Amino acid sequence: MNTIANNRYASYEYFILEKYEAGIVLEGSEVKSLRAGKCNLKDSFCYIREGQLTLKNAHIAVYDKSGAFSTKDSKRDRKLLMHRFEIDKIVGKINEKGYTLIPISLYFSGSLVKVELALCKGKQNFDKKRTIAERDQKRALDRQLKDYR
Repeated sequence: MNTIANNRYASYEYFILEKYEAGIVLEGSEVKSLRAGKCNLKDSFCYIREGQLTLKNAHIAVYDKSGAFSTKDSKRDRKLLMHRFEIDKIVGKINEKGYTLIPISLYFSGSLVKVELALCKGKQNFDKKRTIAERDQKRALDRQLKDYR
């Protein structure tokens, strides 16, 4: 599993409850751009319309050597591929509890490009501050343990 891009901002903004794996429909030039590591998932999200799962606002840079055969829109909507029963399960949770679906990472599984999706619930400001404080405490503890050894 070769990771292309991570969405570190998602773990700061949301509580991650469940993770799913989905395939993604791409053009050949987009795959070449991903192999070069030119991707950003920071502001991206997923929505479900008419039983189709779609990735929105994921930036995959235009491959410069593709010529006239590439799409010029680097933030176009991309179709995600999942089994029908998984999509139905996600739709039920999103509609019932008000969760959202966020892409966490993009990676190669063999020669295929996969997206790791997370069912998330938004954090409040005090939750974000608590997350930062816990991370600082862990970092200080790790420093002390390093000095102790």
